[in-house]
Amino acid sequence: MTDHRPIATGDLKAPESGFKPGPAPMLQWLKIADLVVDDRYQRPIYGAGHRNVREIAERFSWSKFAPLIVAPVEGGKFAVIDGQHRATAAALRGLESVPAQVIIADEIEQAAAFKAVNGQVTRMHKLAVQHAALMAGDADALAIKAACDAAGVAILRYPVALPSLKPGETLALGAVKEALKSFGHDALVTAMMCVTETSNNRPGLLAADIIKAVCAALASNERWRDGGEALFAAFDVIDLEDELEEARCSRRAKGVAVWEVLADRIKAILRDALPMVEVAP
Repeated sequence: MTDHRPIATGDLKAPESGFKPGPAPMLQWLKIADLVVDDRYQRPIYGAGHRNVREIAERFSWSKFAPLIVAPVEGGKFAVIDGQHRATAAALRGLESVPAQVIIADEIEQAAAFKAVNGQVTRMHKLAVQHAALMAGDADALAIKAACDAAGVAILRYPVALPSLKPGETLALGAVKEALKSFGHDALVTAMMCVTETSNNRPGLLAADIIKAVCAALASNERWRDGGEALFAAFDVIDLEDELEEARCSRRAKGVAVWEVLADRIKAILRDALPMVEVAP
């Protein structure tokens, strides 16, 4: 049994307007030297564009290379409608030719095609990207999964409404990734277990602010972090939902985030709940 599914239109209704797809495109391998860019509708490559080209070049693989969309122009050249960054990365790698879908379009139609291709892209949610990276064996994605597995946490594959969340599920991929980088595997696992292994294991409490706040609180005192059952017993009497709401309603100095206020509140509670594992300031 596989996870594959067929293409299906389902409940989608076909457009009522006339169907005129135009001339069928051709797939060809074209020399990069024969590609040109029309600056009247194409964007120059700079800033984030440079970084994108470098990333494509560094991880270059034909399995990740979508064919360009081009149109023939005067002089035997082809105007790049979509794929300028990919073509530049291929050139940076010293390749001479790239695959392309050749369409027949004048300058106005080229600009319209550029707008349609770049304006109708369905941006992948970061949750879906995480799971795709996991399947691809990406080291960062595997490290995130290892930490979540150890804490009994599941990162969902797509966003859902809060009422649909179950205990132990989270949408806070960014917070998990940030906490793993800032505090390390053990601190992140312990922080998430302060939710999953206590009375706080309720839907929605593996929120970004809570994950970051608990990580920061435990990072301030290694003895708390390594407190084991005593730590979890302390969190059994901490209602993280109430504490988060109090942090959100409190007056904060400019630039101070909610999770930072929550972290301070948690630290104050732990100082009383775990005096035997307190360290001198």
